Amino acid sequence: MTDIEHGNQLRAEARDGLQEALYEIKRVIVGQDAMLERLLVSLLASGHVLLEGVPGLAKTLTVKTLAAVLGGSYSRIQFTPDLVPADLVGTRVWRPDTGTFDTELGPVFHNFLLADEINRAPAKVQSALLEVMQEQQVTIGGTTYNVPLPFIVLATQNPIESEGTYPLPEAQVDRFLMKILVDYPSIGEEAAVVGRSLVDPARVRECLSLEDLRRHSQVARTVIVDRDVIGYAVALADATRHPANYGLGDISGLIEFGASPRGPIGLVAAARTLALLRGRGHVEPQDIRDLAPDLLRHRIVLSYDALSEGVTADELLERILTAVTEPGANRLMRDDLADLTTGAMRTA
Repeated sequence: MTDIEHGNQLRAEARDGLQEALYEIKRVIVGQDAMLERLLVSLLASGHVLLEGVPGLAKTLTVKTLAAVLGGSYSRIQFTPDLVPADLVGTRVWRPDTGTFDTELGPVFHNFLLADEINRAPAKVQSALLEVMQEQQVTIGGTTYNVPLPFIVLATQNPIESEGTYPLPEAQVDRFLMKILVDYPSIGEEAAVVGRSLVDPARVRECLSLEDLRRHSQVARTVIVDRDVIGYAVALADATRHPANYGLGDISGLIEFGASPRGPIGLVAAARTLALLRGRGHVEPQDIRDLAPDLLRHRIVLSYDALSEGVTADELLERILTAVTEPGANRLMRDDLADLTTGAMRTA
């Protein structure tokens, strides 16, 4: 077997395993197919996710089901204003009977961590969590403890309440790979949800182990990314910083700060995993385009004019995706014209 054939076999095995896991999760979660796909992409790309949606959209159930199907440990933290960093990462406890300090690790030491309503905790607690997300380790009493890998934080925030909340600073939100907007289900999907509530919940089985996830994550890194595709991801991020250079001068005043370099870096990494899920060994521009809103919406800081006019980051990204040309579009157009010309010459 050649190296190419071996690589194709590994990618096929990874795709089949991940698709089986998705199918098992969908036995519990109705609809939200895009969100489930994005969660798997973030997990394999070693990223974290910020879920935003009104209460009751199965965000907590989704994370619990994901952990059950993928065989990892799960923990949930309900963020409240009275939390302190030690409630997350752990602390040292004095034992009078032994005359020594023992270290008790906090709930962040799990593979799947649900940070529920993260915007209800004060800034120092948010910073402690974001530091663990970035460093994947915690230092307590001079000793460093690594979190178990894979490690993913899925933070939720409620967009309908602002009283008693502490909004995440823009610079810290940038540490999340994706921000996923969870919307209401369709009428048919909601009817299915109500129907399932009348019977015992489905019992899901473990489809993948943590070792499988680590192996599939390595396989995703073998997916080929063309230089033009990288340029497309960078151009999308650059268009959020200098929209006038892409014929979008009318929205320049609506963006205070554009996406940081973490945007295109994460976009390409996530696109490799998405291409693997879609059964390909290379990234296509469509993969970048599909993921761009989820990876860039929280990296755009809107100006006061945009906020006062009710303009959203998604509306600006829609304009940007239309203005920035996908790689290969001009080449395909030239090929089509060449085919037409050749056909006309043959007819003549």
